[in-house]
Amino acid sequence: MEQKNKTVSPTKRLRCIVKLGGAAITCKNKLETIDEENLKEVSSHLRQAFVPDSTSANVLGMDWSKRQGQSEAPSFINDFSDQPVADSESFVVVHGAGSFGHFQASKSGVHKGGLSRPLVKAGFVATRISVTSLNLEIVKALAREGIPSIGMSPFSCGWSTCQRNMTEADISMVIKAIDTGFVPVLHGDAVLDTLQECTILSGDVIIRHLAAELKPKFVVFLTDVLGVYDRPPVESGAVLIREIVSCIILRQRLLVAAVHEDGSWSVVKPKLEETIEFTVASHDTTGGMVTKITEAAMIAKLGIDVYITKAGTDHSVKALSGILKGGIPDDWLGTAIRYMR
Repeated sequence: MEQKNKTVSPTKRLRCIVKLGGAAITCKNKLETIDEENLKEVSSHLRQAFVPDSTSANVLGMDWSKRQGQSEAPSFINDFSDQPVADSESFVVVHGAGSFGHFQASKSGVHKGGLSRPLVKAGFVATRISVTSLNLEIVKALAREGIPSIGMSPFSCGWSTCQRNMTEADISMVIKAIDTGFVPVLHGDAVLDTLQECTILSGDVIIRHLAAELKPKFVVFLTDVLGVYDRPPVESGAVLIREIVSCIILRQRLLVAAVHEDGSWSVVKPKLEETIEFTVASHDTTGGMVTKITEAAMIAKLGIDVYITKAGTDHSVKALSGILKGGIPDDWLGTAIRYMR
């Protein structure tokens, strides 16, 4: 089905789309539990990468909500009267759900559709309550780092699907937010589906659509592992795939894969005797690493480099800075995905 988009071109070039993996910012085995330390570290790294000349000492926090143990508004609000707020470079954040939303969606079967059933309808509401609550906490964490973040939900923006394929995706408000100097923060969401009534729209699919429309200079996936491996990284002998390209490149110490015309991929060097397999948690309704790699490969086909690396590390700082566009240093650990004709 033809996808309908009501968009205009942004007036400024988007530098980057950042995907915050759910497993990197939440405790995935603890229901609705944020990994506060990781989220704070990631937020700090985003500030360092995209807010010029900012330091932890001169950050003007934008979360003015009442904190636990406080009875009055934060006193630092008065600082804004004498100090201009630094303009951030244009970027967009999309985050996964982690321990938020997946449980509610899988228990009720929202991803399979059927809003006429009471359990599905209740699960749809419960899923959205969960993922939007996580979205708010991420927006607040970024705001505390002086990043002018604005939460945006695909359902509320009118995004919808047909048999889980996106058909309506109006990103005009995303573009307006970028042009006004805000940082849109989107998330995987429960949305309406014209064929099966409802489904789950994953953050990875959202990123591919935004990349096609906004043409960022590069895309960064921040996950809980260093990158893509030839097998589950917990298994003995797992090898990090340093680069995925559309042609064979012979380089020492690299495991190289090929991106095919349909966006699928396979390892071409060295030839593996066994098929690569990925494990997906039983409660993950969005496809896990399989979906992530497929969507990243499709983004690469647009001529946009994609970097997958571990959140909160020096490797993620390098990826966010954009220096990998000039070449991948030997000491960088992650997976670079490119499309070469």
